[in-house]
Amino acid sequence: LTKGQIRKLNALKKSIGDDLGEQAFTKWLKTQSKETMVKSDPVAEKLAAAVASLEYDKSFRLGTRGYTVKRTRGKGASGFIVTKNT
Repeated sequence: LTKGQIRKLNALKKSIGDDLGEQAFTKWLKTQSKETMVKSDPVAEKLAAAVASLEYDKSFRLGTRGYTVKRTRGKGASGFIVTKNT
């Protein structure tokens, strides 16, 4: 059991008793899905769509370590800063 599940079990035992708490916890645990759903990152999808047109361009190379893209900061700043990862 994970820490959160142990906490839930202990809270149920404390509030409704040991036997009922165990039963309620086992029923609750069966309803939890076994598969973890991977949430898609909308920003990553937009970046991938923007770079997708360069997929077959032989002159466009990202290297083995890639690049970091950050939004500029400060008053009046707009755009992005792209730095190569070393």
